[in-house]
Amino acid sequence: MSLHSFNFALISTQQQQQQQEQPPKPKPVVLKPISNIATFAFGGLAGMGATCFVQPFDVVKNRLQVSGAGGNSFNALASILKTEGIAGIYSGLSAGLLRQATYTTTRLGVYNSISERMVAQHNGAALPFVYKLGVGMFAGGVGSMVGVPAEIALIRMSTDGRLPVEKRRGYKNAFDAIARISREEGVLTLWRGATPTVIRACVLNATQLASYSQAKEMLQTYMSMRDGIPLHTGASLISGLLSTIVSMPIDIAKTRLQNMHDKEYSGVLDVWRKTVRKEGVLALWRGFTPYYLRLGPHTVVTFILLEQLNKLYRSVF
Repeated sequence: MSLHSFNFALISTQQQQQQQEQPPKPKPVVLKPISNIATFAFGGLAGMGATCFVQPFDVVKNRLQVSGAGGNSFNALASILKTEGIAGIYSGLSAGLLRQATYTTTRLGVYNSISERMVAQHNGAALPFVYKLGVGMFAGGVGSMVGVPAEIALIRMSTDGRLPVEKRRGYKNAFDAIARISREEGVLTLWRGATPTVIRACVLNATQLASYSQAKEMLQTYMSMRDGIPLHTGASLISGLLSTIVSMPIDIAKTRLQNMHDKEYSGVLDVWRKTVRKEGVLALWRGFTPYYLRLGPHTVVTFILLEQLNKLYRSVF
């Protein structure tokens, strides 16, 4: 045997020994799929539960965004409590719950059902981040079109208290708001601002859902966090912060378009142009604190409730 052949055989033997010594890689865990009905129902229930906690921040955020003037979030909250009482900071709650029952049910249901099946097709392997972005964007767009009427009712009901008494719309609840808007302004008004709503939903969901999944994987990998409430909370806070920064300018445009009495704005770009010219660039992030205090906890509570409902379903069924 030549020296070259001997060295080749020795290297091959060493490689075989190293392969035998290395423990086999664990197979990815494939979670039991959840039925489509349960997936959609859990998404809606989680969103509605979270809304009950964060509605006051949504009211403050909406009023700051339509005011056209600077203001402190905590001063705004104190002013609402002083003039309207506890009911004031929960104005529009019925619309908020209806929005979650339509928008969040659809977006989380679509996202989870698609992503779970894609993971199952890949034998439990984690989806690439770009796939998560795509699925999140699609889910957000579909959900937003379903939820626009409830969104308009929510914006109007939560900002009604800042108007002079003679100009208040005085909707009794979300269904009364939708019925009156249809009767007094036409059915198509229920989809006013649909363009920025869909854009915001696509951007928000692509960021929120994809970053939540990605943050959860990274926290498990690099910080050795086990699946549980601390992991879900950490991933949700990261997701909420990123989503707030990215989506606020679009949310400002959506809120002002949906709340306008007359034809003050012609579209999203017109809102941005007039806002920046009159109020400065930072006005596009006006209400950042209540927006994050609303979106951050809402994200946390929604995902924690959703994870617990999924866990309960898998343990029972």
